[in-house]
Amino acid sequence: MAKKKVNVALIGAQFMGKTHSNAWRKVGMFFDLPVEPVMKVLCGKFPEELAVADKYGWQETSLDWEAVVNRPDIDIVDVCTPNFLHPPIAIAAAKAGKAVICEKPLANTLGEAVDMLKAVNKAGVKHMCGFSYRFAPAVGTIKKMIAGGELGKIFHFRAAYQQDWIVDPNFPMVWRLKKKHTGSGALGDIGAHIVDLCQYLVGDVSEVCAAMQTFIKKRFVSESDTGISGKSGEKRTGKMDEVDVDDAAVFLGRIKGADTLATFEATRFAPGRRNYNSIEIYGSEGSVLWNQEDMNVFHYFSRKDPGTLQGFRRIHATDPGHPYTSAWWPTGHIIGYEHLFVHEIYDFLSHLGSKKAPYSTFEDAVKCQKVLDAVEKSAITKKWQPVK
Repeated sequence: MAKKKVNVALIGAQFMGKTHSNAWRKVGMFFDLPVEPVMKVLCGKFPEELAVADKYGWQETSLDWEAVVNRPDIDIVDVCTPNFLHPPIAIAAAKAGKAVICEKPLANTLGEAVDMLKAVNKAGVKHMCGFSYRFAPAVGTIKKMIAGGELGKIFHFRAAYQQDWIVDPNFPMVWRLKKKHTGSGALGDIGAHIVDLCQYLVGDVSEVCAAMQTFIKKRFVSESDTGISGKSGEKRTGKMDEVDVDDAAVFLGRIKGADTLATFEATRFAPGRRNYNSIEIYGSEGSVLWNQEDMNVFHYFSRKDPGTLQGFRRIHATDPGHPYTSAWWPTGHIIGYEHLFVHEIYDFLSHLGSKKAPYSTFEDAVKCQKVLDAVEKSAITKKWQPVK
């Protein structure tokens, strides 16, 4: 029997558009799906960015997202635009009765994020926010270990998401460095990921104490709007523009209903750290360590081991017993960053007809946005701030 087809519109054709396009194209090849996704429309801002549509596997292109989300033949809208466009597109899609996938952070502000959640709930449509690192097999296994009590009572959650792509003062101004386009800097872009991992794995953050810093206050304007792909050698216009978001955010947190202490660092000024998203969890019975730059592996210490044999074990999360791995390669044949998005789309499509949502929803994204909002307030007041 033929599977029901669902037509997909992807809004945004650059970095995240590429990763999501790959996921839509590959998901049916490796996973058994209840429906068949059809890559119907790729929508972008400029004609030149849509030149990749055929290569990525899209049937059509459009420069008009409003027309696309209101098309009666579109079933799912996948939002991969700069952050400030998330609310209008997602809300319009929900009102049009479409299932919605949206990249993180959900919005520039908490108020906008709440409006997006209200819109999808009112419309009764399926919704997902793209916290992609939840979908690493190692992270899924760690989640099961914590839920099963293998780490015991959790004392500490420690996370650092470190990058270095804007350390050079000659790197040009890009949209991710302007508050009106992105809401916040490192905090919302990469800090959102580690906040979500904390809340997914050990519990909700109840209060924070934070400091934020902008290290390079002005950058030159290049001749082209390059998005994240700006390079130090780009041609200048002669104009300088103010960086009005954070380059780094560091904060402490407490976990609601527990004695757990959490520490977070999100920075784009850590030379040598290309995409070092790392978590450490320490409990009464053991500890786990994981980082995305070596994402197929995590390290596990158990206090139950004999004293003479205690030490961190290096666990290769590629056996079929780990989440998602049975769809891929034989044991030890690793997967990469792009596969996390395939897992994300697989989970979404697999639960279109289900009330439960094992993936990250707009509700999870609003919980994350509440923490980000409290972090910004704490950095201003220099006091502990409750997450309301």
